[in-house]
Amino acid sequence: MKKALLTGVTGQDGSFLAEFLLKRGYEVYGMYRRTSLEILDRLLPVHKEIHLVQGDMTDATSIIRNLKEIKPDEVYNLAAQSFVPASWTQPVSTGDMNALGVARILESIRLLDPTMRFYQASSSEMFGKAQEVPQNEKTPFYPRSPYGVAKVYGYWITVNYRESYGLHASNGILFNHESPRRGKQFVTRKISHAVAKIKLGLLDYVELGNLNAKRDWGYTGDLVEAMWLMLQQDNPDDYVIATGKSRSVKEFAEEAFKVVGMDLKWEDEGLNEIGKVDGRIAIKVNKKFYRPAEVDFLVGDATKARKVLGWKPKVSFKELVKMMVESDLKLLTSNPNA
Repeated sequence: MKKALLTGVTGQDGSFLAEFLLKRGYEVYGMYRRTSLEILDRLLPVHKEIHLVQGDMTDATSIIRNLKEIKPDEVYNLAAQSFVPASWTQPVSTGDMNALGVARILESIRLLDPTMRFYQASSSEMFGKAQEVPQNEKTPFYPRSPYGVAKVYGYWITVNYRESYGLHASNGILFNHESPRRGKQFVTRKISHAVAKIKLGLLDYVELGNLNAKRDWGYTGDLVEAMWLMLQQDNPDDYVIATGKSRSVKEFAEEAFKVVGMDLKWEDEGLNEIGKVDGRIAIKVNKKFYRPAEVDFLVGDATKARKVLGWKPKVSFKELVKMMVESDLKLLTSNPNA
């Protein structure tokens, strides 16, 4: 039986990947950082089937201890300060976790057992101010946030250890991926949760930032398969994982309201657009949600992943939005204060 260690197991990606690996007969260990809050909600379906261990990406000793005791065949590094806007207010801690944390794991693997296979969760935010459309494995990076900058370091230190020490270390450059388990601070879940509340009469309107920002949104359940496929290859490599289709925040909101049978109309109010449903304001633009350096347009080219890994997305954009809105409707119907 193969063993896998997942850092960041309490996050959206970690919970999906844990379920995926369990179904394939893995013994799954999940590393999480101890806090004073209950953070295991996403793992409720499988928490009794996985081994939870404490550790911290900023603490090399805890990483070494876990690797030494578990002796995993595969290590998936999903831990990160993952909320891009927070990286401007926490740039140093973001770098410590998202950049140096990767180096700590790689160096620990090199010293303890170089045969462990390593996956690094890289990000489309590394492309930032995209130098070409669509973005593929050869597109130059131009990060536009401390988060993106830290992820670029994590990417290159992974490549460096692969080429310098012969580690089986791969980068998955994942474009935006969502699900009902996405945190409510992220714009997709913020929209789906707000739409459900508006439909149920629990909220008047929601405030959003740049409505025209475009992203390549896929389903997390699809993308974790690609992570696993990378570590099953004879040779390590780096792959863009994306749907190849880009939609704006405005389009996501429109589709979300369609799910609940509401037609969203846009009007100009001064310099900003507002979204109305049945003549009532449902969406307002608030500049405080704009980024200091905006990333306007991301869309990935996953041709290499299709050819080498045999991977392709299964859930469409409309199916994803429907899944998220209906999940929040169900959540709020059973608990209006959720």
